[in-house]
Amino acid sequence: MSSRQFLSRLIIFGFMILVGFALAMGIYYKSFMGISLALISLGAGIYFLQIVAKARREMQEAREELV
Repeated sequence: MSSRQFLSRLIIFGFMILVGFALAMGIYYKSFMGISLALISLGAGIYFLQIVAKARREMQEAREELV
């Protein structure tokens, strides 16, 4: 595994840990706004990962077509 891939996975993992912590604190304090913002952040993170995966797949297909 390259250092770039390792770093990106580490950043994603850290983001998910922070979102989980925010969700747990929102539940602990019974804060509707905290829970909803944590869930929105989780959804945005998952959507971002889907977009990145789709872009990588399209770039790989484009490379294969050129060769």
